[in-house]
Amino acid sequence: MSTLRNLATKYSTLGEDEIRWLDLMAPDFPLLADLALGDVVLWVPMEDGNYIAVAHSRPAGSITLFYRDVIGDVLRPDWRDVVDEAMQTRQPSHSRAPIWVEESAMKLWAYSVSRRDDTGATTARNTDTGVITTPAGYQTEPFAVVTVHTSASDIQSESRIGKAFREVAADLFVMIQQGLFPSPGSTRGRERGAPRASDGLVRVNTQGIVTFASPNTQTTFALLGHRDELEGENFSENVASLVHGQSDTNESLPLITQGKVAKRADIEVNGRTVTLRSIPVIRDEQRIGGIVLTRDVTDLRHQEQELITKDATIREIHHRVKNNLQTVASLLRVQARRARSEEAKQVLGQAMRRVAAIAVVHDTLSTGFSQIVDFDLVFDRVISLAAEVASLHNTTVHPSKVGRFGELPSSYATPLSLALTEIVTNAVEHGLAGREGEVIVTADRTDNRLAVEVIDTGTGLPGGTVGDGLGTQIVRTLVEGELGGSITWGAHEGGGTRVAIDIPLHWINADE
Repeated sequence: MSTLRNLATKYSTLGEDEIRWLDLMAPDFPLLADLALGDVVLWVPMEDGNYIAVAHSRPAGSITLFYRDVIGDVLRPDWRDVVDEAMQTRQPSHSRAPIWVEESAMKLWAYSVSRRDDTGATTARNTDTGVITTPAGYQTEPFAVVTVHTSASDIQSESRIGKAFREVAADLFVMIQQGLFPSPGSTRGRERGAPRASDGLVRVNTQGIVTFASPNTQTTFALLGHRDELEGENFSENVASLVHGQSDTNESLPLITQGKVAKRADIEVNGRTVTLRSIPVIRDEQRIGGIVLTRDVTDLRHQEQELITKDATIREIHHRVKNNLQTVASLLRVQARRARSEEAKQVLGQAMRRVAAIAVVHDTLSTGFSQIVDFDLVFDRVISLAAEVASLHNTTVHPSKVGRFGELPSSYATPLSLALTEIVTNAVEHGLAGREGEVIVTADRTDNRLAVEVIDTGTGLPGGTVGDGLGTQIVRTLVEGELGGSITWGAHEGGGTRVAIDIPLHWINADE
């Protein structure tokens, strides 16, 4: 659960619909902070009438005014008048004089937050005129407030880039006031590779003509092969000329490049990949233009491709290891059948089952992209090995499992599957030999430990103690040595044998 949701649920008077709306808006706070050239804080009302901060983003290209996050703090009394004015008037409100915070003079702006109740409504869009009709719902009363904190001595806003960023920020904050941002169906701002304002920004009018293009965007498109200035040109036509002849372009690309829809798409030109994210700008229920954020994600896509290739290679290795282990197991099975002495058959059969148990884990790993396995699926296949043992000893076994093992990394799954194979097959081979009985495996997993019990209804331990044979030594080495756990053997109250394994999982939690 997000920090925003935790704080809003615990301390605010907001309902689920309002909290969900803020959750959708929060990922775009870094973008808003970059555009506003200042810190952006989201406040929600408390039962006592005050406000508590539930989100805070700092600008990437400006100096923050706060050395620590204000999330969880209550609104300062000297900010209250500005916030109350924004909530009551539904208009932007700002401090008339500099406000001091941490020895710095600050300008404070406040914008109320509303949402659109668009239940059952649709969004109409005329792609020829670029006019967007907002959802046929109503604008709710303000239920939260966004404050923007900038330095009183800020000189960035005097530059052309600073002015353009501030103008775009003002448009988006007004949309927040009117319940129009985030846009319906918009791409979440923190998705991998999502562009920020500092990566590149294009501002277009209703005809798709570029009225502002940041230097980073100009550089990015120069690398794609567009050497002319972007400003004053039709952005959609420029992008279309770059991707001309490509058959796999996004169908929404023309609408995205004109800022008519809230979506994201990638274009690939000259071996480079650029992601575009558009946000329609709406005022008085009509689209007055749009912004398109751009980012060169070539290196990021190369890294993703390398990871995919690496994952595929690892899966292929697991597949080949599984095949080799199954081949070894088959050879051991054939050799066991041809062995003349019963002792040799037994030893070879045990070796075959141990190799097969390891192969099961590699088989599971070869079907997924991660090195995490669903151990319940692995154990179901381990049980099938027990049934094979039972058939060799004229035994009828009724295996059952209680609880869930859950997902385990391969470093845990391989030794645990081998240990359980030894324990279960031993219960069938010795405890239930020549008779009918049950083998019950119970798995009890918490955040910090995994407890496993294997109980059989067989003859019990000879002499009441466990032996020191090879199987017992293997199990102890696996559980105590590789898994860092403990194992005990004892008599079961209802007859038979009880084996208890306790494995700490703190290393898994630490890795997560």
